[in-house]
Amino acid sequence: MRGVVMYTAGDVRVEEREDPKIIEQTDAIVKLTATCICGSDLWPYRGIEPADHTLMGHEYVGLVEEVGAAVKTVKPGDFVVGSFVISDNTCEICQAGFQSKCVHAEFVHAGIGTQAEKARIPLADGTLVATPGQPDPELIPALLAASDVLGTGWFAAVAAQAGPGKTVAAVGDGAVGLMAVLAAKQLGAERIIAMSRHPDREKLARYYGATDIVEERGEEGIAKIKELTNGLGAHSVIEAVGTQESFMQAVGATRGGGHLGYVGVNYDVSIPGIELFFAGIHTLGGPAPVRRFLPDLIQLIWDREIDPGKVFDLTLPLDQAAEGYKAMDERRATKVLLTL
Repeated sequence: MRGVVMYTAGDVRVEEREDPKIIEQTDAIVKLTATCICGSDLWPYRGIEPADHTLMGHEYVGLVEEVGAAVKTVKPGDFVVGSFVISDNTCEICQAGFQSKCVHAEFVHAGIGTQAEKARIPLADGTLVATPGQPDPELIPALLAASDVLGTGWFAAVAAQAGPGKTVAAVGDGAVGLMAVLAAKQLGAERIIAMSRHPDREKLARYYGATDIVEERGEEGIAKIKELTNGLGAHSVIEAVGTQESFMQAVGATRGGGHLGYVGVNYDVSIPGIELFFAGIHTLGGPAPVRRFLPDLIQLIWDREIDPGKVFDLTLPLDQAAEGYKAMDERRATKVLLTL
């Protein structure tokens, strides 16, 4: 089969890989229908994370081709959406709603790699969720978004306790930030402030429910949020970038007693303890437990109540994955869908 391999930073190739096979009786083999490139894939692409013949990709939808003898919840022929973190969905941590920290957690990125024609998914019962039937083609991008960016944005909004009567501020206008805007709207937020300075992304943020756009960053961004909230800051703030500036902007934009949900993968971010102490805010974040939300998100998509698929603004065949990485790195694309 064909699959994407990152040899080293900036060197992305599509080459022949061995077809996956059932190893454990809890495995499933999925023939992928679509996959995509994530903003977090740019960390190794830019040399911030190591890359050495790394199998790329962690977002995926497709048809179950084969299952191990112990798999009970999915069967060959089912169309499935999978989380980007493998989980058994039965351990104490999973049952508490944090499947991304499962005692058997394994990241799909690197070890499995779903920017490929097929993938072996361990712990299939705890990781894969079947759709109600075979989806119409136009639903594929939306279902693919549920595998990571939608679930991550949703977790960020939940962690920030977005809801009725709340003002929500989303720091970051990438795919996750836009999905957080969508989630905040669905959760009933009264006001949603999207921090963006890119016209196309601002337009999409408005479509998903943003009521205000703030283009300022850093201290100016914090001041603008406070100006819009009677000097208090937002009740709920979502950090979806992962840089020093964005994280401290998110902390500063959260009102006393408010909630910060942080989901931007970060490197070299240092939070001065005294600033966090005197901020007096609640914080929750990390790798999103997408599996917790998948059944509900799939149903919302199936019922056509939400369309997260609009976040994909460039579609390329798998063989052109290298161009997709380049487009996202250069910010010519928000998120790239790869067809198979």
